[in-house]
Amino acid sequence: MRTLIKNALIINEMQKFTGSVMVNDKLIEAIYRENDILPEADKIIDAKGLWLIPGVIDDQVHFREPGLTHKADIQSESRAAAAGGVTSYMEMPNTIPQTITQQALDKKFEIAAEKSLINYSFYMGATNDNIDELVKTDPKKICGIKMFMGSSTGNMLVNDNEAIENVFKHAPLLVATHCEEDSVIEANFKHYKKVFGENIPFNYHPDIRSEEACYRSSSKAVELASKHNSRLHILHLSTQKELSLFTNYPLSEKRITAEACVHHLWFNREDYNEKGSRIKWNPAVKEESDRIALIEALNCGVVDIVATDHAPHTIEDKNNTYTKAPSGGPLVQHSLPAMMELANKGYFTAEKVIDLMCHKPAELFQIQKRGYIRKGYYADLVLLKPEKWEVNKSNILYKCRWSPFEGEIFNYKVIQTIINGKTVFHNNKITPQQTAMPLVFNR
Repeated sequence: MRTLIKNALIINEMQKFTGSVMVNDKLIEAIYRENDILPEADKIIDAKGLWLIPGVIDDQVHFREPGLTHKADIQSESRAAAAGGVTSYMEMPNTIPQTITQQALDKKFEIAAEKSLINYSFYMGATNDNIDELVKTDPKKICGIKMFMGSSTGNMLVNDNEAIENVFKHAPLLVATHCEEDSVIEANFKHYKKVFGENIPFNYHPDIRSEEACYRSSSKAVELASKHNSRLHILHLSTQKELSLFTNYPLSEKRITAEACVHHLWFNREDYNEKGSRIKWNPAVKEESDRIALIEALNCGVVDIVATDHAPHTIEDKNNTYTKAPSGGPLVQHSLPAMMELANKGYFTAEKVIDLMCHKPAELFQIQKRGYIRKGYYADLVLLKPEKWEVNKSNILYKCRWSPFEGEIFNYKVIQTIINGKTVFHNNKITPQQTAMPLVFNR
């Protein structure tokens, strides 16, 4: 089956041009410029007025399966991701049971093979005492090892100094870290609980999970990774201060990389007044100066990629007091429209957004034949339309049925998402197909 997507505005590899793409089965067969003679095809998609981009690769999601499926599951969240132009994801280990053995890891792949609408991989989780399991991890199959150097949802804190050092010393592949220093957080929390009791205002969240808590943990991770020449990737940076730990070397030359998340690029402390628990994440959304610094760091190459940390909870759980409301929120359906909106406002170029969400994740994780519109690569493609639309409950696909972006007007809409050459989302409708594949890594 040969499908020709023609007359699109193609955004790829920091270029923008009118052209066409031929898809043959799962792969991209050829790319044509505006005046090239186009061959015949079995199916033609006229994409005039639409933007054609590679699919988004999200390196940090929590799809909650197994064990927490009242919040989300692999089927529901991969459907929402497809509607948002995300074609591949890497999922976190703080499920029930935790993904801290090779057996638990294999089980997730079995679930995804049956249920996932889009391409997938999973992190192996580090604990204080599972180094023997970590060293068995296959670098070609698994995206990375996740280590919580700060407690978060799921109680997977690695706080034993010897265990932390052993992970950096012996890990056979990339180590991705959640960096917040627990002792700093605990001291801050005790102070504010003494002042406010259970009803701590949400705008004190960035004071409790503070800049110092982030920096102290991130700097420790960088120090140990440098000592052991480990491949370190620090997730969801939230502060300007942490940026001093990173360089703007070419990505191919880096052993230490970093990610920023959409919510830290969109919201700031003032938004707690309106959004409250709905923007309670760990690490916390902080100051406007931190938001701007992260955007600048992405533009100059100090921070390497953009992801979501998609972490849904039921709205009943979120509608609680500060001490009871869990941290995290759903984002995969709205990450690309939100980033394109930031481009529309002048914070990024559209080309840079695609670089940060599609190209760079593929390069950083060494993913085989994805992340670009290139001959011979898998046809993971997205058609975007410059068109106003509003996020509301009628178009939210998350299982939890809410979004921190509710009521937001975006100027770019995902029209069609293609996974390995097959359409899985088109004109607001999911068209489920058995096309998703596990990601393979060139390591």
